[in-house]
Amino acid sequence: MLQLTDAEVEMIDLLLPPDPEKPRGGRPRSDRRKAIEGIFWVLDNGAKWKDLPEEFGSKSSVHRAFQRWVKAGAFEKMLRDMGELVREEKGFKLFECYVDGTFARAKGGGDGIGATKAGKGVKIMIMVDARGLPIAVKTGSASPHESKLVEPLFDFMVSVDLPERLIADKAYDSDELDARLAQRGVELISPHRSNRKPENKTQDGRPLRRYRRRWTIERTIGWLQNYRRLCIRWEKSTAMFQGFVHLTCSILLMKEVLG
Repeated sequence: MLQLTDAEVEMIDLLLPPDPEKPRGGRPRSDRRKAIEGIFWVLDNGAKWKDLPEEFGSKSSVHRAFQRWVKAGAFEKMLRDMGELVREEKGFKLFECYVDGTFARAKGGGDGIGATKAGKGVKIMIMVDARGLPIAVKTGSASPHESKLVEPLFDFMVSVDLPERLIADKAYDSDELDARLAQRGVELISPHRSNRKPENKTQDGRPLRRYRRRWTIERTIGWLQNYRRLCIRWEKSTAMFQGFVHLTCSILLMKEVLG
């Protein structure tokens, strides 16, 4: 079972917004540290909120804290803040970046879900730098082809600069995507599909050598899948599920900063 260190809990607490005061007084809010650890327990175990152990306090209080922070955009801001810390301390390695997606089956229904051969679910799209650090992440319907899900990643990046090269598998082999990324100044490196005619091939051997290091993003996706709540979407709301995704990527960057 994964656990947060005291330093990670403290940093998450500092990055989350202060609790609003209750205008009419009443019962004090639940302990923030316990709420953070409870949210992480759900993220790590993939369990439902009703299964949250009593040691983290009231199940409904922890769930309300998570909802409140998601609605305030706190986890999205946390990811941006962690990206800024990485840029200041070590910087992102953008000479060679990777993109891929992972499927999460949707059990609870709700918005933003698409049907696929594997069932109904969502796709977590992620872009990482040469070290495997997340620089962009987004969730959405799993129905669209993966080549259609790359460009939305550029709308939310924790890196100020764009990658020089973006390496992907053959599912992203698309002349249209290649041309659109070239307009942004990004070179797409992707193996051709087997049905490509020889006269239409655009990739040569030397750039494709970089594809051998695609294990970088496969490792990062493995890190994401260690958090079981990201493997199955129980939330009916895309925003709530994306809150877990942003928190997970923030923790990955946090480990890079804290060591």
